[in-house]
Amino acid sequence: MTETRHTPVMLDEVLTALGPRDGEIYLDGTFGAGGYTSAILGAADCKVVALDRDPSAIAGGYDLVGASKGRLTLVEERFSNLSKALDHLGVEALDGLVFDVGVSSMQIDQAERGFSFRFDGPLDMRMGRDGATAADLVASLDDKELAAVLRTLGEERRAGAIARAICAERAESPITTTSRLQRIVERVLGRSNDGINPATRTFQALRLAVNDELGELARALFAAEKRLKPGGRLVVVSFHSLEDRIVKTFLADRSRTLAGGSRHMPEAVVAPATFELLARGVVKPSDAEVSRNVRSRSAKLRAARRTAAPARDGDPFAFGVPRLPLQGLIGEAS
Repeated sequence: MTETRHTPVMLDEVLTALGPRDGEIYLDGTFGAGGYTSAILGAADCKVVALDRDPSAIAGGYDLVGASKGRLTLVEERFSNLSKALDHLGVEALDGLVFDVGVSSMQIDQAERGFSFRFDGPLDMRMGRDGATAADLVASLDDKELAAVLRTLGEERRAGAIARAICAERAESPITTTSRLQRIVERVLGRSNDGINPATRTFQALRLAVNDELGELARALFAAEKRLKPGGRLVVVSFHSLEDRIVKTFLADRSRTLAGGSRHMPEAVVAPATFELLARGVVKPSDAEVSRNVRSRSAKLRAARRTAAPARDGDPFAFGVPRLPLQGLIGEAS
């Protein structure tokens, strides 16, 4: 395989959990720079379907497609639509599936994408090239709606004050750049003594909202449950507590065999478990990896094996996806 453009987080742990084998079919739901895909292809004589909603990520993977000699198929698609992609390719079921949730280093480092306050650029933040931008949300939500987004998705304690400041500023002129938004937040919160930019939580909240990342994750988990073969493995790497909570809640629900009882009532049998946990609790990166790659410090890996039980229907809101005032602006789970 050709070299990828960066080393993916917890690569050894992902490969151990996924266990690639010859002749099997795997799906990388978040292709990015192709790190996991390349490693899977190198670990076994298998095939990989890789998805990414970012057309630039797909374009950057063409060399890897050529080097794979027919074993890799790239598809520009959201990972929540993995069933649609597999249907189009005529792939009925998967032996394994991996998601690396969140924004990629490549996207953060491109000023024109508007993900980071480290670079001045348009206030965009879209992982794909469709739908509302962060500037659209900042321009259209009222102060209470904006505060709800910042408080819920950014866990920003002073969300109300920031939202009011944004609304006051936009009355003067539209807020269209990352630098201007960063300055507004800094005026409200002041400069931090811990080295963390005060706009971090605001930018995170807007990015999660623009891309409907939590709703996408929940829908992707439901789709994975439907398309994995019995014995197929699901591996998810997340970087934020809100994302990890959805994965943890989903796997706890799907691996549970008994409902909670009490001394007065016996435990009741629930629907057959659709997953078996591969490890109790969460797997975190080693100290050595964190020292090499600071981005890995917040990574959390959860993995499970599919049983033969029928897949169930699911409601994203029941698994931790928040209800926010974004109807008509972003994806269906808002």
